[in-house]
Amino acid sequence: MKIVNLDGFTTNPGDLSWEGIEKLGDYIVYDRTSPDEIINRAKGTDILIVNKTIIDRDILDALSPELKYIGLQSTGYNVVDCEYARKLGITVCNIPAYSTNAVAQLVFAFILQITNEITLHSNAVKNGEWCECPDFCFWKKPLTELDGKTIGIVGFGSIGQRVALIAEAFGMRVIAYNPRPKDKGELNVSFVTIDELLRQSDIVTCHCPLTPETEGLINKENISKMKKSAILINTSRGPVVDEQALADALNNNELQAAGLDVLKIEPARRDNPLLTAKNCYITPHIAWAAKETRARLLKILEDNIVAYLDGKPQNVVN
Repeated sequence: MKIVNLDGFTTNPGDLSWEGIEKLGDYIVYDRTSPDEIINRAKGTDILIVNKTIIDRDILDALSPELKYIGLQSTGYNVVDCEYARKLGITVCNIPAYSTNAVAQLVFAFILQITNEITLHSNAVKNGEWCECPDFCFWKKPLTELDGKTIGIVGFGSIGQRVALIAEAFGMRVIAYNPRPKDKGELNVSFVTIDELLRQSDIVTCHCPLTPETEGLINKENISKMKKSAILINTSRGPVVDEQALADALNNNELQAAGLDVLKIEPARRDNPLLTAKNCYITPHIAWAAKETRARLLKILEDNIVAYLDGKPQNVVN
């Protein structure tokens, strides 16, 4: 059984072990793979593991009929032509719900950074401003208490629900938009239209999949419906946000701030307007990157392969 991982570095840069997968067959792992290296490296493999490497029809044709299984190191599966893989008899499996806690944690890291201005004030102290202050305290920008504020959650899957739970602990009012009915369980959440969510929310946080309906959802028109004091958080998919529209809104004081862990093109391009936008905090797609989170991913990846080999595939997306 030949198993090839075309881009293993971001999942495991050396602080975790591939031992579980190595036991399943002849395992070869590459840190990263360029498009022109894919076929040469993957030819003849039974099981292919990818993260961001694009596996289109031409590649699937070149790798079949030997290729029987594609294991994604991610929840999203748009990098693989899943429908065509199904026609070729190739099973594609993803890693669902592994990063729920970590993503929700980063959402509130952004929110607390913006509302408490931690970096601004820490730098001010280190620059000597507190040492020269005539009072026992000072603040350089208005600070915001979360209690009583409204958070609007776009997409109410496992991550959206975890964000709602944390928001409740802060005393926030929680509203949510989801295109299909969702069970809110014991959460005190009100479901509203997207227009109502944008108008009412002090914080809007996106947790929706990338679909034709959500691509460019946060655009100029919808941003204009938001409060000028509102904060936008996006830890879902970069194309959900119209980046130029958001940059313009921030620079024109039409929004207070934004926190983004994803961009439309990654790595970021130097000409991305958000890199120089006012009050825009950007992290390099790290919501999933805690060691504990990646270890959970690897265990599910291994379990998916074992389930497939046992004839009971799980987390199939095609």
